[in-house]
Amino acid sequence: MARSRAARRLLLAGLLVVAAVVTSGCSLADLPRYGWPLSASVQGEKLQHLWSGMFTAALVVGVIVWGLMFWCFIVYRKRKNSPLYPKQTRENLPVEMVYTAVPFLMVAVIFYFGVTVQNEALKMNPNPDVTVDVTAFKWGWDFGYEGTTVPSGGEVHTIGTSDEVPVLVLPNNKTIEYVLSSKDVVHSFWVPAFDFKRDVFPDPAKNNTDNRFQTTLQHEGAWVGHCAELCGTYHSAMNFEVRSVPDDIYAAYISAREEGLDAAAALKKVGDSHPNCGALCSPTATTTYPLTTNRQSKAPTIVPANVGSNDN
Repeated sequence: MARSRAARRLLLAGLLVVAAVVTSGCSLADLPRYGWPLSASVQGEKLQHLWSGMFTAALVVGVIVWGLMFWCFIVYRKRKNSPLYPKQTRENLPVEMVYTAVPFLMVAVIFYFGVTVQNEALKMNPNPDVTVDVTAFKWGWDFGYEGTTVPSGGEVHTIGTSDEVPVLVLPNNKTIEYVLSSKDVVHSFWVPAFDFKRDVFPDPAKNNTDNRFQTTLQHEGAWVGHCAELCGTYHSAMNFEVRSVPDDIYAAYISAREEGLDAAAALKKVGDSHPNCGALCSPTATTTYPLTTNRQSKAPTIVPANVGSNDN
């Protein structure tokens, strides 16, 4: 009879676990990532692998601990006519050594993989394919492409305004280096799809900060970027868009910019000459919208752009 009750309790516990998983809204496609979003960059994918490995290890440890707990609850529960206090076990040297060695080993393994993956994510290629000067200001972004020239002199620049979200066009499967600086206060360059964020300081050298990092975008797409450091009244308006395009689209875009066209006109020209470009050649941002500085007006509602749509 006692064993029958124990079996029923174990069955009930198992059903509760299954019900929790089924009703959580998780998908089997998300299982290896355990909720980590799909990353746009190679570096972010490496971080996801670290997260998945640590989560799996923690889950295994948790299942073992939970199993031992419920085993003790059921097998060693107080029974009728049993003594008030169970027999105590102490000074078990082998068990204590295991309890000490296993956590130490786990911490060492986590430390090793954490440092290794972090170094991989922060590794710098001495010869990046594209270098972008990212300048933050209240309350927008200025993206300059090193190595480019315009008819009036200087580099190609894409500057955001209160009426236009700046679009940073980049080639996919290439090493992109970002050089960060600020014209005024501390900002933060954050693209959630990169799984990476770095603060932007007015004078990186004086502030003893590393203002460079690199990414490799592994597929085409458009992703919203934000300022993640509270910087003033219109901090929430400091949005931008990163757009990853094929090499030929990127080359045509830079060529149009070097002819003197602005970002929107260049993207329209590229879209006209590449009919299959679709939303990747939209003259305006497709992932976000300018936040009006008129506090009395309602913000527009943005709908993710479909292929060929220029709505913003």
